[in-house]
Amino acid sequence: MSTYEDWSKEDLINRIKQLESQGSTHQPPKSPQRPPSPSSTQLQQQRWFHFASHPRRKIALKFCYSGWEYNGLAYQTSPTPLPTVEGVLFDALVRAKLIDPSAGYEGCGWEKCGRTDRGVSSAGQVISLWIRSALGTVEESDPQPPTSGEDAMPEPDPVVSEEETPAETVLDNDAFGSLDLDDDGPSQNTSVSSPSPASRPELAYVSILNRILPPSIRVLAWSPVSPTFSARFNCKYRHYKYFFSSENLDIPKMQEAASRLLGEHDFRNLCKVDAGKQITVFVRKILKAEIVPVDGDDTTPKMHVLNLVGTAFLYHQVRHIMAVLFMVGRGLEEPSVVTSLLNVREGAEQAHDGETLEVVDRKPEYQMADALPLVLWDCAYSADDVDWRVDGYGVQPAGSQVAVSKEGSEPSREDGRGMYHLLHSIHARSQIFTTIHRHFLDAADTFFSSPWALTPSGTIGVAAGPVVNYEVPLGGGASRKLGNYVPLLKRTRLDPVEVINERWRLGKGSRRENRRKDAEDEGDE
Repeated sequence: MSTYEDWSKEDLINRIKQLESQGSTHQPPKSPQRPPSPSSTQLQQQRWFHFASHPRRKIALKFCYSGWEYNGLAYQTSPTPLPTVEGVLFDALVRAKLIDPSAGYEGCGWEKCGRTDRGVSSAGQVISLWIRSALGTVEESDPQPPTSGEDAMPEPDPVVSEEETPAETVLDNDAFGSLDLDDDGPSQNTSVSSPSPASRPELAYVSILNRILPPSIRVLAWSPVSPTFSARFNCKYRHYKYFFSSENLDIPKMQEAASRLLGEHDFRNLCKVDAGKQITVFVRKILKAEIVPVDGDDTTPKMHVLNLVGTAFLYHQVRHIMAVLFMVGRGLEEPSVVTSLLNVREGAEQAHDGETLEVVDRKPEYQMADALPLVLWDCAYSADDVDWRVDGYGVQPAGSQVAVSKEGSEPSREDGRGMYHLLHSIHARSQIFTTIHRHFLDAADTFFSSPWALTPSGTIGVAAGPVVNYEVPLGGGASRKLGNYVPLLKRTRLDPVEVINERWRLGKGSRRENRRKDAEDEGDE
């Protein structure tokens, strides 16, 4: 005979009513269907992690990423065709329960060293943020970062590109070690009772995040930093690399032109004027500008790299500089053009011996270089500000012994080897593509002759039948072909910076301000 222990109240009432109406003995109806068991995803969504009951600390994260797979570094408020690097990294931190998703970027004090645009990669980008820690207690942890006022996070950058979103990368082995992913709710006591920091390891930030992130983003190291540390403003200098083939380029002339960038100059003619930022000061300091062969390069023609180091950079500054250097390397411009472009007012620059210096107060029209070969190589900080480590260990030179942990954590040698092996595999695979494409070129050489020919002015151009077009290299295999080449300083000039800024203020800027005021008025009603 069936029991009624598992029946709901409603089912029991219906059964009694049925028996009363029939007045005789009947078999009980079928047990009511139970709802299906919730999926693991639903169970994970139902779990509640109480961030306020865990201590936090401020750290810096150093990471690399392949820019061609993303819609730039900066997160966007509007949907983007490709994911952004910050968006993917933020999601990984949320999944690992290292930051509170409800607080957003402002709640964790998110700050990046420098923005890179769509297609630009980085080998040493840095962000600073407040993150969950295994050390200390809630009372001892650092205070909440500000979410308003002068120290608050700036408005997110606008959407700047349009591409298709790639398929989501699925990674296995996402065990999170010491993370409390199964917490069911807030603790009765908001303080964390645990062993002393000296005997307890810190969370393995590098290993945890690299298990979640796609292979195109790798966390390289982390560092404890002070509560006042700023990834942007504590940076001493930024080092960019731009890789290019030396084919049909005069490298010594390019180096001579690059050397004229050293020191403090006004770079308004070697950047893109972003009226939305209303920048009026374009003086920046370049510490190094050199062109050298790429180490270990055995290709023909040789690969070279521009090493450009500066305290700060303007919007698209490196790509504009590289575009002008390509013109010099192809013989279309002389190195002195760089000095003229920096001479934005009379006496701003000194002419070299035997050269005539022109005042260029407005930017000539020209196309900037391609984004693909550009890499933010490093963001440098004082040793007093950062102490880079991998899961608690100081970063050691290649081949040296692993240092003793400062915070008691065990080394993650396997994770380190795994990341190196992954990056090595990606590099080896790209070499295969390079070799295959080189053989494609050799196969085409059987049927097609080389297009290189001398232009009427004696520079290298591209033959199109009986006509030889000028070719302006743009990097990354891209170029612009012209029937006639107009010297840079004889081209149409853009409006002065002051006019561009004022036009934006009266147009788009005014409309944006009106929308903001309308939104505030609606909120007051």
